[in-house]
Amino acid sequence: MAIKKADPVQLHVKTGDTVKVISGDEKGKTGVIKSVNRVTQRVIVEGLNLVTKHNKPSAKSPQGGITKMEAPMHVSNVQAINPTTGERVRKGAAAAAAPAAAPAKAKRATAKTA
Repeated sequence: MAIKKADPVQLHVKTGDTVKVISGDEKGKTGVIKSVNRVTQRVIVEGLNLVTKHNKPSAKSPQGGITKMEAPMHVSNVQAINPTTGERVRKGAAAAAAPAAAPAKAKRATAKTA
């Protein structure tokens, strides 16, 4: 039997967005999204969620060594923020459908009010 791959899903953030981490070890920190994987629903945020990578010596790097690199985090752990104000922003259909302040109804002129 063949393993079915998951379909890409639409996410609330995209590459280049400024986001704030809302849970995990990096909670409260902000950064810019470097890449998005829509199949696994993970994002890589610049400068956050750093892990240590041990590299074996190879022809490319004969010395080898230890490097720090960003690891992906789940998209549910980040929320987009407005870069100018720094406030968290809700995106999507639910935010667009939220009604604005309803305009006041004009009163009809009746015999009592006239």
